[in-house]
Amino acid sequence: MAINPKKHEMPTQEASVRAHNFNEVALGYTEEIAVAEAQRCLNCKNQPCVAGCPVNIHIPEFIAQIKTGNFEEAYQIISKSSSLPAVCGRVCPQESQCESKCTLGIKFEPVGIGRLERYVADLHNSRTDIKAEAPESNGHKVAIVGSGPSGLTCAGDLAKKGYKVTIYEALHTAGGVLVYGIPEFRLPKSIVAKEVDTLKELGVDVETNVIIGKTLTIDELFDMGYEAIFVGSGAGLPNFMNIPGESLKGVYSANEFLTRSNLMKAYRTNPVTPIMKGGKVAVVGGGNVAMDAARTALRLGAEKVYIVYRRSLEELPARKEEVEHAMEEGIEFLLLHNPLQILGYNNPDDPRDPKNGFVTGMQCIRMELGEPDQSGRRRPVPIEGSEFEIDVDTVVMAIGTSPNPLIKNTTAGLEVNRRGGIIVNEDGLTTRKGVYAGGDAVTGAATVISAMGAGKLAAKSIDEYLNG
Repeated sequence: MAINPKKHEMPTQEASVRAHNFNEVALGYTEEIAVAEAQRCLNCKNQPCVAGCPVNIHIPEFIAQIKTGNFEEAYQIISKSSSLPAVCGRVCPQESQCESKCTLGIKFEPVGIGRLERYVADLHNSRTDIKAEAPESNGHKVAIVGSGPSGLTCAGDLAKKGYKVTIYEALHTAGGVLVYGIPEFRLPKSIVAKEVDTLKELGVDVETNVIIGKTLTIDELFDMGYEAIFVGSGAGLPNFMNIPGESLKGVYSANEFLTRSNLMKAYRTNPVTPIMKGGKVAVVGGGNVAMDAARTALRLGAEKVYIVYRRSLEELPARKEEVEHAMEEGIEFLLLHNPLQILGYNNPDDPRDPKNGFVTGMQCIRMELGEPDQSGRRRPVPIEGSEFEIDVDTVVMAIGTSPNPLIKNTTAGLEVNRRGGIIVNEDGLTTRKGVYAGGDAVTGAATVISAMGAGKLAAKSIDEYLNG
């Protein structure tokens, strides 16, 4: 049978429609499309795609089950390696990981591995008669700090081995960046809730509204009988450019902007927490978070949204799919541009003027690419005399985040690097005995799947530590 050279397209909402709602953009494969896509897999003996997956999912094996219509068996194969298959199928950058290693991709488009993972996970989750079974307890207790992808993965892997695991989450909803950072139109919160519920069925306890370093300390967790602790507290400290005007009203970090919309539902008519809607919005940055913020602003009612990025389209770090979706929805990309200052309204004659202190625009300068920097990308260089202004009402800074220093500042013996990331060895062990860490708390902002890989490694190391 001849192989289809192209992967099957993912059905999506029309751009003109989805730009004005928060429903999921990608609609998912049908059974017919999933089986047809699975037929493209060559089932290579050396399985290079598995090596490209940070959690080493047995990819050819689960795809082989799809070919024969054994979708539940396909899910069970995935779940042996991944605690969050429905999440990974949506937000992982498969194009630079497993799919980039696909042998078929040498000559044709690679197999749509992520799309197939999503299909079988969604099918499994739609069945209410299937429940995970908690294994017999092994008598050990482990605490997890943070319920993001690294914490959930570590908790899931340990729970499957019989550990009594408790997750401590600072916010009122479990999921970490999966619920506060990634918009509903990319990752429905019901999907995350279902994955968390599966962990609870395995015996994992989830304690929300507990800030480790404030409500409880690491030392107090040990006093409570926990024998090991995994810190997956993420990177929630936003970075700013330190340019004039960043303190004006209408300037947000991407973390705040997305949290207000995603977690606090600020898009509703009478939200618990407000957010600036409408007008013209500039999002500074070029990563996935910048795309999320820009597309969210559009759905909140912005009349115009700009992505301001200092490099060219080729250097844009966001996923190609997210960039394409943003462009289709009408977001304007100001590439090779960099902000110099944020402009605001000030009426010294009337300090009570309600418009005082609000954003009115942003001054930018055009850039050109020079020699490569340490990252290997060509360094952007300002073009002298090319300054200009754009008219905006809201500015969102999406230029990265750093690990929250709270746990470091309240835990003796825990060392961090100059960027604030917790220092760990090759097993995920920190400089404090019995304390492990992984994900963005160690590396700074990175991908969901890399955080999951760190959680998986830490679970393995904790198991070895507690069982000698």
